[in-house]
Amino acid sequence: MLTPLRSPRPAAPGWVSDLVQDVVAARLRDAVDRLPYSVREVVGYHLGWIEEPGEAAGSTGKLIRPTLTLLSAAAVGGPVQRAADAAVAIELVHNYALLHDDVMDGALLRRHRETVWWRYGMPKAILAGNALVSLGMELLAGRPAAVSILCAAIREMVDGQGLDIAHEEHSAVTVGECLTAAGGKTAALLRCACELGALYGEGLTAQVRALSRFGWHLGMAYQLTDDLLGIWGNPRATGRAPLSDLRAGKKTLPVVAALQAGGPDSVELAELYQRPEPLDDEDLLRVAVLIERSGGRRWARAEAERQCRSALTCLRAADPTEDAYAALTALATGLVERDG
Repeated sequence: MLTPLRSPRPAAPGWVSDLVQDVVAARLRDAVDRLPYSVREVVGYHLGWIEEPGEAAGSTGKLIRPTLTLLSAAAVGGPVQRAADAAVAIELVHNYALLHDDVMDGALLRRHRETVWWRYGMPKAILAGNALVSLGMELLAGRPAAVSILCAAIREMVDGQGLDIAHEEHSAVTVGECLTAAGGKTAALLRCACELGALYGEGLTAQVRALSRFGWHLGMAYQLTDDLLGIWGNPRATGRAPLSDLRAGKKTLPVVAALQAGGPDSVELAELYQRPEPLDDEDLLRVAVLIERSGGRRWARAEAERQCRSALTCLRAADPTEDAYAALTALATGLVERDG
């Protein structure tokens, strides 16, 4: 029997996990169990399923993307279970990206635990990511159009991540260039999640397109909010080290907006942030203050809210079912309003 959509409680943390647990959780475990043992343990650790002695088990994560897939199927009138394999595929590809991102960023923590590469080594982290992306494609093999949509999103993710890395090596980066990178590394997969959900839900062509645009704008808003949390987020909530993005010297959107603002604070920020030697904690706190005084924090927050409004406009254009509209609206606004 196909699982009906539950009416969510707006902005409540339980309804998202309830929906995903009912439809996706068992399929996600079954999919991972098909992996070779050499990477299955690594993936299980990454997903929070393996508890090490003396250590609390981790968390699978917020499962935002598979939830978008399921709700997009419901939005066009399809049963959410019809999009279950697509939702699992999206989550597998998302975790492939996380595994590789942690290697590229040299990140030591994810979700309050050691990252896979730091615990098991870079080769195993890379192989585990490769295994996940191939498994995700396999789940969609029966529907060539879905495979094409996912492959296009992965190419955009690779391009966006490549641009992001290149920006760290260049002293002059524009806000427009950073937005392009964000569109690839983050928004592309959220767009794909919604597009696949609408496709598997048998939505009309116009509905599929509208939900695809909803996902893209939501992805942009999500990345902007994530950039804010990378500087000002509470480490206990985000699972990252304090001022993690600044410590890594990243040119995130609030940083670049502040650098482009002009004025004495912007000039001081450029001199301090672009110093070749590592910044100490006092320097990093000063950088955060200068970003805020130069308007970087205010601009990123306003742009995140603008992208969210655009997302909701696209959602309404999809003529969604009432329950799905309420759920997706609550999810979108919750993602942008999170403060870490």
